[in-house]
Amino acid sequence: MVGLLQKAVAQGLLNLDEFTERTDIALAAKIRAELNSVLIDLPGIGQAQVHSAVAIPGGRPLELRTRTGNIKQTGQWTVPAEIVAECTMGNVTVDFTEARVTSRDIAMRIQCGSGNVTVIVPRGWNVVLEQISTGMGNVINKATDPVDPTMPVLHVSAKVGMGNAKIRYPRGK
Repeated sequence: MVGLLQKAVAQGLLNLDEFTERTDIALAAKIRAELNSVLIDLPGIGQAQVHSAVAIPGGRPLELRTRTGNIKQTGQWTVPAEIVAECTMGNVTVDFTEARVTSRDIAMRIQCGSGNVTVIVPRGWNVVLEQISTGMGNVINKATDPVDPTMPVLHVSAKVGMGNAKIRYPRGK
């Protein structure tokens, strides 16, 4: 949903105020008709796109948990409003570069013992660190370029023991 609204801004079909208003409506929507209403009048967005783009926020969170193994959430995937990334000694990578985002705000909870969690976000995303605690480990946010107000906001809370949680941009881009 937000991706289609972002596309409409890029095409000059919406200004930033209209984008914000429509995004707020979509995030508060309780029925499909409310979601459809934010896209239906935009030229170039067919009815099929509207129905495939809408999903009522508040679905199940994505839970990525490992003890000593590796988990990679990469490529094309649909981002839920909430993500949990936990590792004991293993590694978790969450790459949003090719992901389809359906919520303006994404809550991500990271917990790691001596393992590593790597989060890769596109440039322009707003990464907000909230409720961070560390033992001997590190939480590093390298995604600090200027924020694009039409892009998603990633709210990160993290509890790190001896491991590392790192948020960064894709390499070479």
